[in-house]
Amino acid sequence: MASFHHRIKSGRKGSAKEHAAYIERLGRYSDREDLVYAGNGNMPDWTEGNPATFWKAADTYERANGAAYREHVIALPNELSLEQNCALAMRLARELVGNKPFQLAVHAPEGSLGGITNLHMHLMYSDRVPDGIGRPPERMFARYNSERPEDGGCRKDSGGRSPMVLRDQVISTRKKIADIQNQALEEHGLNARVDHRSLREQGLQRRPERHLGPARIKGMSDSEKALFATLRATGSAGGPPRSATLATS
Repeated sequence: MASFHHRIKSGRKGSAKEHAAYIERLGRYSDREDLVYAGNGNMPDWTEGNPATFWKAADTYERANGAAYREHVIALPNELSLEQNCALAMRLARELVGNKPFQLAVHAPEGSLGGITNLHMHLMYSDRVPDGIGRPPERMFARYNSERPEDGGCRKDSGGRSPMVLRDQVISTRKKIADIQNQALEEHGLNARVDHRSLREQGLQRRPERHLGPARIKGMSDSEKALFATLRATGSAGGPPRSATLATS
């Protein structure tokens, strides 16, 4: 079975443009040579198609206590070719964010253990939902005016949800991601499938794989790395019960 990993993150006002440069390996991140695909969509006309302009405006005009961006970090199935995975990344972006402004990047760093490529995507998007009203950047990120939408900012598609509703939304999103990936695998004639459920929900007894982290891996000997890679391949690289995490860059 192909691996499933998904994380949801958010960034405070003032961090969006820098994070966008990070995922697209621009500026001080240009020495990282693992970017294999970049794209964006639904950008307002005033950005002229440049996502950096959008994120700079979000950093400047978003409300002080508001998130400037949200992000999905998603592992992509190694069973697909690079070209197929890049198409899958854009498909996931369109399905997950709808008509909201977004920027995505696909990274393909070589894994620290076993030499397996850790192919994954970063999907940054705005909570601001376009409604067909043209707004300059300073107004787009203003507070929404339900009585006179043209006098306020775009409505934010977040907030006001109970913890239970948020939990259900996360589960639904994870299932949607898995379904889209499985559709792509099937379309390309592959038998591999991903499963968004926990190991317990899948009825599996093995413990989640322990996330070692770059620092710990760096301190391991070659023989220790080889042993852990073997245990990983056999599904025995567990550790104390905890949620598995995706080591991304």
